[in-house]
Amino acid sequence: MSRYLLQRLVLLIPTVFGISVAVFLLMRMLPGDVVQVMIGPEISVSEEQRAALYRLFGLDAPLHIQFFRWISSVVQGDLGVSLRTGQPVSELLGQRLLITAELTILSVLVSWLIAIPLGIVSAVRRNSIFDFISHIFGLIGLSVPNFWLATMLLLVTSLYLRWQPSPIWVSPFEDPFVNFQQMILPVFSLSVALVAVVMRMMRSSMLEVLGHDYIRTARAKGLSYVMLLNRHALKNAFIPVVTVMGIQVGYLLGGAVVIEQIFGLPGVGWMILNGIYQRDYPVVQGGVLFLALVFVLINLLVDMLYAYADPRIRYD
Repeated sequence: MSRYLLQRLVLLIPTVFGISVAVFLLMRMLPGDVVQVMIGPEISVSEEQRAALYRLFGLDAPLHIQFFRWISSVVQGDLGVSLRTGQPVSELLGQRLLITAELTILSVLVSWLIAIPLGIVSAVRRNSIFDFISHIFGLIGLSVPNFWLATMLLLVTSLYLRWQPSPIWVSPFEDPFVNFQQMILPVFSLSVALVAVVMRMMRSSMLEVLGHDYIRTARAKGLSYVMLLNRHALKNAFIPVVTVMGIQVGYLLGGAVVIEQIFGLPGVGWMILNGIYQRDYPVVQGGVLFLALVFVLINLLVDMLYAYADPRIRYD
């Protein structure tokens, strides 16, 4: 296990490096740069002043020199400073990480609490009316984009119900009730698709396990259906579901970028999206690199859970 874990940690290096190269080049491919965005079309500056701004931000150097400077700082634990505010990117991430973490964790918990029981019951009561309704719900959940659902929820609650949570984010440690009001719509918008995916995977995995010979043998021996599910079926059915859950966390992190913008939650996604608008290269590069690292580590954790879920899996 320790050897496998070490190998996976070593593989993080080329993965994170490739992501850093990709986000660095993609940001430079966008039309305009931070100097042009700051100056705007209405302000006239001389070429000397423009060149001075490029030197100030370090944008006068060739791309490979800019990348080397940035990646050298990242290796030393310095994600750089915002070109717009002058704040360290690590400090900006720390200020916004709690919001994104709360949104993602709540979405995952809500999805699991709803999807797993629905998937189990749908498999046990196959071809019943409950299974049919769950199947329809899954198709709708997979078909509706989360940004459209978020927009519709915001319009319905504000225009028709005359209810709108506080526009200033409140920490759950300060006022849990106000925080709950602020998070309920974003969490619902982000978790609907995940509920559909996990529910369908849980159903298909449970059906496959219930069709195995050892399940039929256990039932023939008189084992109760509840004990059969708890002792034999659930643990084996969870193996592919755990894989989907790990992958979907990356989906949640990506979806949080749009959801935070729609509901005005100043999280990491909100910071990255505004950094793209302002061409704030260090903010976008540091934020994307951080989210990518979190996603890779979560997938590593999922691989580690395989050994617990299935004793046949060994990492030597």
